[in-house]
Amino acid sequence: MLTITRKMEFDAGHRIPDHSSQCRNLHGHRYTLQITLTGEVVQQDGESDNGMIMDFGDIKSLANQHLVNLWDHSFIVYEKDYIIKNFLEKLPGHKTVVIDRVPTVENLAKIAFDILKEVYHDRFGRSLRLTKVTLYETPNCWAEIDG
Repeated sequence: MLTITRKMEFDAGHRIPDHSSQCRNLHGHRYTLQITLTGEVVQQDGESDNGMIMDFGDIKSLANQHLVNLWDHSFIVYEKDYIIKNFLEKLPGHKTVVIDRVPTVENLAKIAFDILKEVYHDRFGRSLRLTKVTLYETPNCWAEIDG
């Protein structure tokens, strides 16, 4: 099985409201997102993607459109974190992403996988599948989800 992986980065803030350490405070991260796809290598002379599973530029473009540009420089807040959610709603033009679970790296990786799974599935009429999302919260801490 052959896979390819595209790495991307974005910045976002969050907090873990019930956490017993500093993570309960508002803070941010430089997230690193790795998108791993499995598919057949195109073997068609004259095709732009000949010899590739998918062009890395296309992987980036789709990830930006459906996830990265939405989360980059946003504050990701749990819908039941009412204090922060209500505060952010009062900031004119603030980029806030409200999610249905606590914004831990584990939950964000799962959400990212669920969003991107359909984006890449059989894209361009090819046998293509998202097989893994890895999301680094720091260089030493990350979550991975396999599909």
